[in-house]
Amino acid sequence: MRYAYAVTSALLIGGSAVVLATGQPLGAQVAQNDQSAMMAAAPRAGAPMSFADLTEQLQPAVVNISTRQRVRVPNNPFAGTPFGGLFGAPEGGAGGGGTREAQSLGSGFIISADGYVVTNNHVVAADGNASVESITVTMPDGTEFPARLIGRDPQSDLAVLKISGTKPFPFVRFGDSTKTRVGDWILAIGNPFGLGGTVTSGIISAVYRNTGQGGAYDRYLQTDAAINRGNSGGPMFDLNGNVIGINNAIISPTGGSVGIGFAIPAEVAAPIVEKLRSGTAIERGYLGIGINPLTDDLAASLGLPKRRGEFVQRVEPGEAAEKAGIRAGDVVVTIDGKDVTPDQTLSFIVANIAPGSRIPVVLIRNGERVTVTATVGRRPSEDEIAAQNFNPEAAEDFSDQDQQDSEQATRQGLGMALTQLTPQIARQIGVPPELKGVVVAAVDPSGDAATKGIRRGDVILSINNRPVVAPADVDRIIAEARAANREAVLLRVQRRAGQPQFLPVRLRAK
Repeated sequence: MRYAYAVTSALLIGGSAVVLATGQPLGAQVAQNDQSAMMAAAPRAGAPMSFADLTEQLQPAVVNISTRQRVRVPNNPFAGTPFGGLFGAPEGGAGGGGTREAQSLGSGFIISADGYVVTNNHVVAADGNASVESITVTMPDGTEFPARLIGRDPQSDLAVLKISGTKPFPFVRFGDSTKTRVGDWILAIGNPFGLGGTVTSGIISAVYRNTGQGGAYDRYLQTDAAINRGNSGGPMFDLNGNVIGINNAIISPTGGSVGIGFAIPAEVAAPIVEKLRSGTAIERGYLGIGINPLTDDLAASLGLPKRRGEFVQRVEPGEAAEKAGIRAGDVVVTIDGKDVTPDQTLSFIVANIAPGSRIPVVLIRNGERVTVTATVGRRPSEDEIAAQNFNPEAAEDFSDQDQQDSEQATRQGLGMALTQLTPQIARQIGVPPELKGVVVAAVDPSGDAATKGIRRGDVILSINNRPVVAPADVDRIIAEARAANREAVLLRVQRRAGQPQFLPVRLRAK
């Protein structure tokens, strides 16, 4: 759940308690002897009198998806609190921990007779300190099939599974979402609240809706059809029975449907699904700039029209934008001949341009129109992009995300979550950009590293006098230390101020 001003923007996964509400039906009453009023209330030509026939054709291809996950939890219920030390460390190492089983529920749909299934990535991905042990696909008749993960793409939140059977599976096809118009009827089928196959109908409320969450794929079909948690990954059909969207998120003050649901358009999903299915690498374009929407106030301060263009907040060193001459303070109004608008964001346009392409970029700089040519780079992973925005502050006071990072850190041999030190992070934490090492993203407060004073934003230069430049280097050295039956390793740590220092840190039990 993501909360903003008491409004929930929620991915549609998981089960919840069912709340039933009763009340009197609303609507105008029509006198039975008023024939003209009855005719006025009847649907116009072309509107569906019933979705029964369409549902009967489509529902066999819509499936429920469940995962069985193993979640790591601390043995000490007071770990990470001022009372944690009173109970000592559990057996197996400082801070240790056990595991518990968890499940998640979502929806999906079959796209081929041989059993390829499409769903959302977050339906089949583990959160933070969990790992997925198995995925099960359940057909509408209750038949279960073990599923194999073929590929997933966190950036677009799409995943492809494969099931096998003795008979061909019923399947549905993607349609053309570019022809979708506001007011078109749609049908949604999914697994809300773990209830099994459920059908709801509605209309398209908006096309290419930008929800303000950011990213290259913040561009959805909006509907008023009832969509709830557990509908994630389920299909949105047009009246021809084609999949024009994949249900993905809702906005709600309660966590339940209030008639604002979002689906990934088929025009976005279909090409990515095909690449995942075939094992083809997914490459997206990237300029390397931090951007902000051109708000009313920002547009007014620059003397520019509203709702056109995006403001360049920062330019990443060495990336395509810097090489092209784009500067912080510029306003990007056109990319590769396409206008930058709230419905067609800069991130979306660039992500769908092949890396290596040379494209014109039109800017407004100091009130003047400037055109530069950029050679599009390759978009980094979401983890790499998050690392560029690394915030070393609040080392002592953990936010919710910091706590998740801390829980994830308990799985590491050193009790720390680590990320590669990039020039961007180096600039933010105040160390020389040429420094080589790995930066501490989070520290488990119950571990030995925290006891030794290591904190978020520290840079580890070497372990056992061997330089480290990536988390993989750390994993390799720790594995070698374990093989040599060492109980601790020697870290050389650089902080923003002062000289590097050596600190011994005990290894955690596996």
